[in-house]
Amino acid sequence: MKSVYRNPLLPAIVTLLLGVGTVLANPCVECHTQESPGIVQDWKLSAHARNEVGCDVCHGDDHMSADDVANAALPTPDVCADCHEDQVNQFKKGKHALAWAAMNAMPTTHWKPMEMIEGQRGCGGCHKIGIKSEEDMKKLKAEGAGFGVASCDACHTRHLFSAEEARQPQACQTCHMGFDHPQWEMYSSSKHGVRKMLKQIGVLPESAAAPTCQTCHMQEGNHEVRTAWGFLGVRTNGLTPYPGTSDEWWTNQVTILQALGVLDPDGNPTGRLDVVASADVARLSAEAFDAERTKMIETCGQCHSENFARGELEKGDALIEAGDKVFAEAIRVVAGLYKDGILEKPESYAYAFPDLLTFHDAPTSIEQRLFVMHLKHRMRLFQGAFHQNPDYSLWYGWNEMQMDLTDIKEMAAEMRKVH
Repeated sequence: MKSVYRNPLLPAIVTLLLGVGTVLANPCVECHTQESPGIVQDWKLSAHARNEVGCDVCHGDDHMSADDVANAALPTPDVCADCHEDQVNQFKKGKHALAWAAMNAMPTTHWKPMEMIEGQRGCGGCHKIGIKSEEDMKKLKAEGAGFGVASCDACHTRHLFSAEEARQPQACQTCHMGFDHPQWEMYSSSKHGVRKMLKQIGVLPESAAAPTCQTCHMQEGNHEVRTAWGFLGVRTNGLTPYPGTSDEWWTNQVTILQALGVLDPDGNPTGRLDVVASADVARLSAEAFDAERTKMIETCGQCHSENFARGELEKGDALIEAGDKVFAEAIRVVAGLYKDGILEKPESYAYAFPDLLTFHDAPTSIEQRLFVMHLKHRMRLFQGAFHQNPDYSLWYGWNEMQMDLTDIKEMAAEMRKVH
């Protein structure tokens, strides 16, 4: 390989830092110490370097000069599985692995600028953690957005790939914050999160109890990462009520499922149900829900009594029930406008029913308000409860949902008056 050194002192510096044998055995280090020193520095600090896992193990050896950069392979989870088979197999069973597919299953995804998707400056920036098909990979590379496809590096960032980094709650912060899932804001300002921060800065001793995101969602390091209620906060038992669900709550849940497009206006399952099931964003059987709830109770039991843990989780369930009553009423108000011909059904909607998965592409102000009620305020109501953050449950959740309903009813009344 032709030397790529530009600084005549660089070979001596690299030799001192890494040792003669390492430099001679790894021409990648010679070049990238100058071209991208941060990458080399992270690699040098990594377990990969300590175990003599060189660049070619992950990137292949087809790239050897500035003229063939495009030949450098970008690793996928299957590459990581060569050494970390258990973790990758766990990951493939969980919701993170489905993130890319779930994003592409949303109707509104395909109405956004593709820079936000393939360019990863919006949804794709977090959903890239999901496993991509070979066709996905080819498409990304052809469109010049072929980076960030490894999935594992979303938490174990390149090229340090630190397990310790990925165990910190901040590792989750980049994606789990903001409009529709402010878990970071809720956790970090909860007593759990505050205690963890105090441990990190040395105020509390290392032995003090302070659960992290991983404590509750990655029990014993399991990379599956699942929750009982799922992202959408709905559960069924094969499209029948979950045991113990009241008739009123089930009626409200059916209305929500209709607005999500998984049931038609007559209550029959639609093709979208298969998409929701495959994306794993809801628990569709009592067995699936109970399995995750049991895991969480066992986790809470590390610090609390089982009685306390069950009670706290049931409070979250009760808030979902209360919120669903308010939310379903708002959905029926909008659905009534479709039924009476006051609100025109968009051509993209399969049924004369509000489609919550159109998100901010909903065509009218009243539908926009319903979307915000769903994905912003309802999420805060129940996720605030499960993350032990009363402020989020009340002021950013319940309070906002009540104001949403008031505005939606007022807008509907005015539309009927004008009509």
